[in-house]
Amino acid sequence: MFVLWQHRARHPILPLGIVLDRNRGAAFISVLIAGAGMFGIFLFVTYYVQSSLHYSPIKAGVGFMPMVASLVVAAQLSTNVLLPKLGPKLVVPAGMVVACIGMVGLTRLGLESTYASGLLPALLIVGFGLGLIMPSAIQTATYGVEGDFAGVASALVNTSQQVGGSIGTALLNTLAATAATAYAAAHLPPTPEVMAQAAVQGYAVGYWWAAGFFAVGAVLSALLFRRRGAASQQQAGAHSAPRAAGDAEPSTAHAGGGPRHAAAVVSLQDGHDGGPSPDI
Repeated sequence: MFVLWQHRARHPILPLGIVLDRNRGAAFISVLIAGAGMFGIFLFVTYYVQSSLHYSPIKAGVGFMPMVASLVVAAQLSTNVLLPKLGPKLVVPAGMVVACIGMVGLTRLGLESTYASGLLPALLIVGFGLGLIMPSAIQTATYGVEGDFAGVASALVNTSQQVGGSIGTALLNTLAATAATAYAAAHLPPTPEVMAQAAVQGYAVGYWWAAGFFAVGAVLSALLFRRRGAASQQQAGAHSAPRAAGDAEPSTAHAGGGPRHAAAVVSLQDGHDGGPSPDI
């Protein structure tokens, strides 16, 4: 219904041309999927380090810092080096694959795992993958948008990330809770050791599903994003028409001056040659 209204509206809130652009639509989907996986990892890793590794809240927060540092490094690399040379069709799927590998690494965590050997490598890999995905997708989502619609495109990026995070958190948490309940029911009586292992089992199921999200995102982004050359040609074609129209306006204005304009030009020339000056 919303799409129908926007299609018929004289001044739509969301011009459908912004979403229907192939590169831009692929970027919005990539941001949504990355948001789902990113919020999911924050949720379950926080549960894990506080409940299973018995970290304090401050220590748990500090434990995420290497992931953030990895994300920042990958973001700088993708924005300044990879994206200008390779385009989003290669960079975004590569980030999805890297993030998927990191999520699979998180499924190996257990009650006896340590931060340095178990959690840290997976966090660094996931952070690097997200650093490849998010800046490239966001830049592509807002690239080439007319000034009047720049705010709409930017708002849609934020909406995609928030919707992805909301869906991911709700869905992954439900799947993890279901898996933990099933494990506890199959290993009665529910001793503290069984309940702790059930929680870890639930987290692993959530990680596997998040890895599946990134795997699907890798396939979709590889299929939907245009090749770098094709995207550049379309962008040049989109800007050529406005420039041509802008160049035609001055010539139309001069041609429409009529006899009075021609007489004024002749009079100015006479004044320049020493003849009578125009009476202005």
